[in-house]
Amino acid sequence: MAAECRFDVIVLGAGIMGSCAAHAAASRGATVLLLERFDLLHHLGSSNGLSRTIRDAYPKARYPPMVRLARRLWASAEEDAGYRVLTPSAHLSIGPRSDASLLAAVRNGGGAEVDVDERWPGVFRVPDDGWVTAVSELGGGVLNATKAVAMFQALAVSKGAVVRDNTEVVAIVKKAGENGVRVVTSKGEEFDGAKCIVTVGAWTSKLVKSVAGVDLPIQPLHMLSLYWKIKPGHEHELTVEAGFPTFSSHGDPHVYSTPSLELPGLIKINYDSGPPCDPDRRDWSSGVDDAAARVAGWIEEFMPGHVETADGPVVRQSCMYSMTPDKDFVIDFLGGEFGQDVVIGAGFSGHGFKMGPAVGIILSEMAIDGQARTAAEAGVELQHFRINRFEGNPTGNNNNAH
Repeated sequence: MAAECRFDVIVLGAGIMGSCAAHAAASRGATVLLLERFDLLHHLGSSNGLSRTIRDAYPKARYPPMVRLARRLWASAEEDAGYRVLTPSAHLSIGPRSDASLLAAVRNGGGAEVDVDERWPGVFRVPDDGWVTAVSELGGGVLNATKAVAMFQALAVSKGAVVRDNTEVVAIVKKAGENGVRVVTSKGEEFDGAKCIVTVGAWTSKLVKSVAGVDLPIQPLHMLSLYWKIKPGHEHELTVEAGFPTFSSHGDPHVYSTPSLELPGLIKINYDSGPPCDPDRRDWSSGVDDAAARVAGWIEEFMPGHVETADGPVVRQSCMYSMTPDKDFVIDFLGGEFGQDVVIGAGFSGHGFKMGPAVGIILSEMAIDGQARTAAEAGVELQHFRINRFEGNPTGNNNNAH
């Protein structure tokens, strides 16, 4: 069967990474096809939901340059779209002074230690001795996740990209004796592309294994976003308008939070882990009670006067992490018979959303130019994200990148 059409770039997966990559490629004047297996803006993957944090307080020094690049690109996209998806805020890091990753995150994010009781009177109950409470005033904020994905899809279309949903890709075939690839869907449709970008999230390992026989150690985890009731009389104190920050509490459990914003009277406080899952056969109730119990315990210890735990979380929203062993991304050419014709963006390990526009422009430049000039100019070191780092080291170094 002859291919229906030929494109410069075919992007598989219309979550935040694929939508940003499609927009970046189309902005270069490339002909772009963006294919999504499910409905656009579906709730089955990793890009759905009301909010994500953005911050540059990272223990690994390789990430702040990418966050700062992404922040510039978020602002540019918002200007083009004519509306905002990012609400700025400060970021608070809490944890034991003995935690080296916490100290590195504070340092890399330009944080300064503060007295949280002076800054947010009565909100936090933190041990007096041996704990760090540091605030990064710049670089933090809350992203409206689904709205952000929709924004980049709309901007991609405005630049000429073609978007198709409910189109499952079952094969990527290297064209014999020619440059480029052919993408085959479950409906028998075929599309030719000079280049292909794979951003299918939790389905990456399955697709890459079937296409190229390559085992990528990316494990999907079933996650929950938990929204808790703020105690009466304290609702305004925990809002962005009142200056309440996003925050990360290091230690066990590791929790993170956004200010009360999308659901008035509620605050999102999440446990940063979840059980392994198969994205095609998820147990939607798995880990629910464990995550809620861990977060409730943290709230009772650190925020008992402001957040209610007696009846558990008011809202529970499912999501997925796609975890690599070292929690670093995969941003690389597939290689083998595909050479540089197929680019992989995957394994964003629960902390990649904020960097979507940066990842998108990197993937598009790798596809179109064979190298990511914008990343180099921004000080982003892509050697950390290569596929071959897993060779002979299936367990990775397991450093926390969240």
